[in-house]
Amino acid sequence: MYAVTVRDRFMIAHSFAGEAFGPAQRTHGATYVTDLTLRRPGLNGDGVVVDIAAAAYLLNAVVGEFNFRNLDELPQLQGMNTTTEAMAKVVFDRLAARIAEGALGADGHALTEMTVTLAESDVAWASYTAPPAENGGSGAP
Repeated sequence: MYAVTVRDRFMIAHSFAGEAFGPAQRTHGATYVTDLTLRRPGLNGDGVVVDIAAAAYLLNAVVGEFNFRNLDELPQLQGMNTTTEAMAKVVFDRLAARIAEGALGADGHALTEMTVTLAESDVAWASYTAPPAENGGSGAP
């Protein structure tokens, strides 16, 4: 299995509901270093998984929708605890939908697995992994 990974980052504010979160129930900030890993069993005719620049541009466009935003104020995330795990899935679903729409061309349709990893520090991160086709167009937030 071949893989290519691109990285970006976004800065957000949010809060959590529930006693389990202690002081994080108050509004606080996070900077997520975001990795997008795309996998397929074989390379395309040019010897790549996908155009790495196109993958980087796509990731930047998706995480840019959240950059410098308070997630608590976004209607599509209302009622959600925007934990690192939950946001990995939100970013994944948005990327998968754009890939399904053709954002990475034919190479995007050849992908068999995709992972979105959000690192909230150098010692803590969360990921979501699945075939992108299962999630493209899921109507997720």
